[in-house]
Amino acid sequence: MTGFEVIVATIGKAHGLRGEVALNLRTDQPAERLVAGTVFDIDAPASGGRDTRASGTAPGAAVPRRLTLLSTRTQQDRWYARFEEVPDRTAAEALRGIELALELDPEQETEEDPDAWYASQLEGLPVRHVDGHDLGVVAGLQHYPAQDLLLVHTPEGRRVQLPLVAQLVPEVDLEAGVILADPPGGLFEELPEDDTSIEQER
Repeated sequence: MTGFEVIVATIGKAHGLRGEVALNLRTDQPAERLVAGTVFDIDAPASGGRDTRASGTAPGAAVPRRLTLLSTRTQQDRWYARFEEVPDRTAAEALRGIELALELDPEQETEEDPDAWYASQLEGLPVRHVDGHDLGVVAGLQHYPAQDLLLVHTPEGRRVQLPLVAQLVPEVDLEAGVILADPPGGLFEELPEDDTSIEQER
């Protein structure tokens, strides 16, 4: 069985003068995923050329093709990291917005936690109301500090943002290939389609 890629964090602002950066976590297992010595391949040209409007990176700033995690620390529930290839603040600022991804073995992950699932496994799954009728299909997942949102395309062509919390999404059954939802009244019936972009994941 082939592996699958998950995004464990997005690099945030530079912190201090020695190349440290803040991390926006995209995993609930940071201690296991962010281990010193881990190498992350970076999807960015070494000479810069990333979309600086999205990341805030200075035009022409060099971005390494891979990052080797040197150390991490936490402060007031925030995670910070240093990388071997990032010696100073200028280099750290060039990393803002870059995603740190790992390839995982699905069999190993299932053995460790049979109930675990990842955002990349949800896309395309049908979403069914607990009473049995179809609500739509998962088009993606959006990450926010308070909670994640499932983006669901309804049969009518609308796009609905469904909070991914246990009260509203009581079951994610990967084996059966279905997500059961118990949304509040009116969410799927009345929410108009919007142009919010779909964020792909981990």
